[in-house]
Amino acid sequence: MKKAILFLEDGRYFYGQALSATGDTSGEVVFNTSMTGYQEILTDPSYAGQIVAMTYPLIGNYGVNEEDVESNKIHLKGFVVKEFCRRHSNFRATKSLIDYLDENKIIAIEGIDTRALTRHIREKGAMKALISTEDLDLKSLQGKVNKAPSMEGSDWVEKVSVQEKYVWKGEERTEIKYKVAAIDCGIKFNILRILSRLGCEVHVFPAKTSAKELLAIKPDGLFVSNGPGDPAAVTYVIETLKQLFGKIPIFGICLGHQMLGLALGGKTFKLKFGHHGANHPVKHLMDGRIGITSQNHGFCVDIDSIKEGDIEIVDINLNDNTAEGLRHKKYPIISFQHHPEAAPGPHDVQYLFKYFIEMIEESKKAGKHA
Repeated sequence: MKKAILFLEDGRYFYGQALSATGDTSGEVVFNTSMTGYQEILTDPSYAGQIVAMTYPLIGNYGVNEEDVESNKIHLKGFVVKEFCRRHSNFRATKSLIDYLDENKIIAIEGIDTRALTRHIREKGAMKALISTEDLDLKSLQGKVNKAPSMEGSDWVEKVSVQEKYVWKGEERTEIKYKVAAIDCGIKFNILRILSRLGCEVHVFPAKTSAKELLAIKPDGLFVSNGPGDPAAVTYVIETLKQLFGKIPIFGICLGHQMLGLALGGKTFKLKFGHHGANHPVKHLMDGRIGITSQNHGFCVDIDSIKEGDIEIVDINLNDNTAEGLRHKKYPIISFQHHPEAAPGPHDVQYLFKYFIEMIEESKKAGKHA
């Protein structure tokens, strides 16, 4: 096995071994606490620009398959594990995780102390890092990682958004009741699957689509998707949303939630090490119930920036009391920071999709059309 190094921006480094893909790759290093769901994590566009370290020590035991992907390719910049499983076992598996990473030329490193890495990130915060299989010179690596772009201020949406509009093909037996326009900032397939099962014909648009183009299909509602990078850098989506307030029901998830917060006059800030995993407790203030949620975000809407006026906080993270959901008191707008579609993760909060459907139904009954 080829020797490799994970070098962090602050000078900390870890030696390990690489798979077949070689070279250098840089990005923001974050840790994910999920025990399973590595294939969904790999193909989640929200991880574009990041190196993901899995805290669970053995990854790959059930292989991979064609059905569980969340987009059309792997988006993260690098993958870090304690140990790759070399003998997978699952009746749905079509290949090993190692073969999957190698085929997609993803630079991955194993054999490092992921517990020590996670503790370091928790103490120092998420930071730029570089995985190299060719350059092991510490001074050279420091220079390279210093030149890598920061996640803060970076627009990664334009790199992952669809280039052409398309209509999601749902299950044929589903009765179509609503037409939904979706702004693709890095949308996950399972969101589209759930909306489709709820009777939505989903028209997926590039992130730079104008409000006029979105309204041209006469949608019953608008969905604003998850995605990577700094929400404040995606100014074109924020401006589009401002033009649609009061004209159409709007539902946002993750990055979509953050951009709605900005469009409504709030502010966002970068979390120290983000929320990445499938075990985050969230309290839903509208009915008091608590759900275990799947999360993947490094930025957050500042509660103090929106606590007055027509916006109310509807979900709170019970680990750090950050905003996990907001709703407008006058306009049909609701959004959530966590992922109610799971993939990977629990299904505790999947019922939140019903709020979007209810807003559409109320709008249709009232005869309000964009």
